[in-house]
Amino acid sequence: MGSTSSERTDLQKAFNTSPGLEDESAVEIIRREDFSDVTFMLEFHHPMMAKAAKPGQFVIVIPQEHGERIPLTIADFDRKKGTVTLVIQAVGKTTKEMQQTCHRGTPLFGVVGPMGTPSHIGNNKKVVCVGGGLGVAPVFPQARAFKESGAYVIGVIGFRNKELVFWEEKFRKYCDEFIICSDDGSVGIKGLVTDGIKLALKKHTDIDEVVAIGPPIMMKACAETTRPANIKTTVSLNPIMVDGTGMCGGCRVKIGEGIKFACVDGPDFDGHQVDFDDLMNRLKRFNEDEKKALERWSVSCRIRGKEAPPTGPRL
Repeated sequence: MGSTSSERTDLQKAFNTSPGLEDESAVEIIRREDFSDVTFMLEFHHPMMAKAAKPGQFVIVIPQEHGERIPLTIADFDRKKGTVTLVIQAVGKTTKEMQQTCHRGTPLFGVVGPMGTPSHIGNNKKVVCVGGGLGVAPVFPQARAFKESGAYVIGVIGFRNKELVFWEEKFRKYCDEFIICSDDGSVGIKGLVTDGIKLALKKHTDIDEVVAIGPPIMMKACAETTRPANIKTTVSLNPIMVDGTGMCGGCRVKIGEGIKFACVDGPDFDGHQVDFDDLMNRLKRFNEDEKKALERWSVSCRIRGKEAPPTGPRL
């Protein structure tokens, strides 16, 4: 489901304001930080969006006028500074293009949001917040919100190795206990985030909820780890999405016996009810198209004399 250039422009003007830029609908990037060869952070100034943002929500980003719209979970927001933070993994055509072109002082053509249903923080007394790879970033606002609500927070984050770790100090500030897991054992405990969850469950028998964000296979494993103990487990789903308003139906997911739209009904869902196999199959639907788009863009970069960023492994 597409839209015309004029429709996109009207949409951006409705949601974006950033005085001083040539395009009044654009959003200015004020800070960038690279965490690895494929993962980078962008912080942009948007006071209204920062004021409205809540944990668990996402934004739709259009990097440049003729670019595609991509959903990105909000990794942080600062209402006093009026900023919103995104952490991006450069694995496809658009995210690799953003890695090459998005720097401090450059504009994003449009950012729409916050979108999605905010995470339900509630009155939990003890929670485990789990993030794997890129899922580490979006679980941070939830860990902070749980701590600010008075909960005892146990953070569990996982990476392939020590070199890929980011935001450790940010998490330690809001976590009463903090567990890092690494595939090679170069930092924290050697193992997966499910091993960290098992450590937390063994030590604490009164955990109210586990929140897990990361690749689908990781979230599925987390849900299966907590299922025997019947501990509420919330996951944040990342299906294919187009408009982010529930109209295209591309982000539909199977939850229990029903169908939900991740963009308006989620992205948070009961992990024990999610059909992860269906989700992972749907995520593969456009693999060939994405591969061809990346190849065309890489060729274009070489023609223009701009080398495309290398294709690195997923976190």
